[in-house]
Amino acid sequence: MTPGVTIRSAVPDRDAAACAAIYAPHAADGTASFEEVAPGAAEMADRIRRVQVAHPWLVEEDDGDVTGYAYASPHSPRPAYRWSVDVAVYVHPDHHRRGVGRRLYDELFARLRRQGFRTLCAGITLPNPGSVGLHEAVGFTPVGVFERVGWKHGAWRDVGWWQLDLGGPDGPPPEPGPPVP
Repeated sequence: MTPGVTIRSAVPDRDAAACAAIYAPHAADGTASFEEVAPGAAEMADRIRRVQVAHPWLVEEDDGDVTGYAYASPHSPRPAYRWSVDVAVYVHPDHHRRGVGRRLYDELFARLRRQGFRTLCAGITLPNPGSVGLHEAVGFTPVGVFERVGWKHGAWRDVGWWQLDLGGPDGPPPEPGPPVP
């Protein structure tokens, strides 16, 4: 890894403002998120805390500045889905195309694998060639498109779904474990 760059578990009160600032343009102005109002730092801190009960939320720092974050969350609340997670990564625009997303995903996937998760799912509002490129570069394959599933900024939006199998037993799997460092 580049000197001065670290990936670590997010600390809600320390990292929430930076994560909220990175996310805000996607919620308010973009289509990568279907939220319409960007959460503030307090709400982002609450989200980090809720996720970290069972899943990792990571940040990358470069000389103390948060350059991006990635996290996993339950794919569905139904019990049979407990080995599947949705993943997302957001990178500060000044750090696009510098490997931040890949580094965050590599670490996130390693932690998820150690916890016993099997299937990673990623929803991407289309078109988004940068996000599609990143997800396919780290091993995701497209599995389908929900057409005109969300209305944002005056138009219906499609969401493509990508999937990555982390491997594991073909028979009954052990229960997923708690987040690991």
